[in-house]
Amino acid sequence: MTTTTNRILLGTFLIAGGIWAQDNPRGHWTGNIDIPDRTLAVEIDLDKTANGWVGSISIPAQNASGLPLEAISFANGKCSFRIKGVPGDPTFSGALSGGGKTLSGEFTQGPGAFPFKLTRTGDPKIEEPKKSPPLAAQFLGTWEGTLEAGQPLRLILKMANAEGGASGVLISVDQAGAQIPVTTIEQKETRLVLVLKLIAGEYRAEISADGTVLNGTWTQAGNSLPLKLKKSGSSAK
Repeated sequence: MTTTTNRILLGTFLIAGGIWAQDNPRGHWTGNIDIPDRTLAVEIDLDKTANGWVGSISIPAQNASGLPLEAISFANGKCSFRIKGVPGDPTFSGALSGGGKTLSGEFTQGPGAFPFKLTRTGDPKIEEPKKSPPLAAQFLGTWEGTLEAGQPLRLILKMANAEGGASGVLISVDQAGAQIPVTTIEQKETRLVLVLKLIAGEYRAEISADGTVLNGTWTQAGNSLPLKLKKSGSSAK
C-alpha cells in the first residue's frame, strides 16, 4: 500500500511578425526537464494578451494537461513562470537563444533544481477555462473526509457558486494544506463529478437523501478508492 500512497494526490507531481515573434517567448514549446535518472517531457504554451501574459503546461507522463501558469515575466531575453497552485513553487527560469527558437535554463521546486530545454514548435494553444454550471444548494459548502490510501489523507472540499458558475477547491490537510483547484464540476440531480486536472484526479459521488454525505470514489493514477465526504457541521455518520 505504500506505493499506492505515494501515487495519490501530490506524490507523483513533478518531483514527484512571422509564424511567431522571435524576440519574445510567445508560442508552443516542447522539451524536457532533466531530473535524476530520467527526463520528464513537458509541453508549454505562452501567449501575450491585452491583459498580459497567459500560459499553460502539460505533462503527458502524469496525465496532466492545461495546467495554468502564473507570474509570467519576460525582459532582456530572459523568461520565468511558475505552475499555479502546486506546492514548492515549481518555477522555470531561462533565456531565449538560437534566434528565439530555444528556451533553456533551470527548473526549481522546493530545494530541488534541474536543467530544462524547450524548443518552439508553433503558435500557442492555450486551453480556455470553461465555466461549470451552478450547483444545487445542497452541494454548496464545506465537506470533509479521509482517503484511506495506505495511510490516511484528510481532505476538505469547498464548493460555491460565483459569477454565474460553480467553483471548488480540494485541500489536502496532511500534505501541507495544499489547495488543489477543481477544474470542472458536473452535477445531475443527486450525482456529482469533479475533475482535478492539476493532479489528474476525478471524484464521482452521490449525495445522501438528507444532503449531508457524499458517497463516492476517488480515481487517480489507475487507482480507485472509496471516499466519503461529510458536510461540515452535520451530524452524519
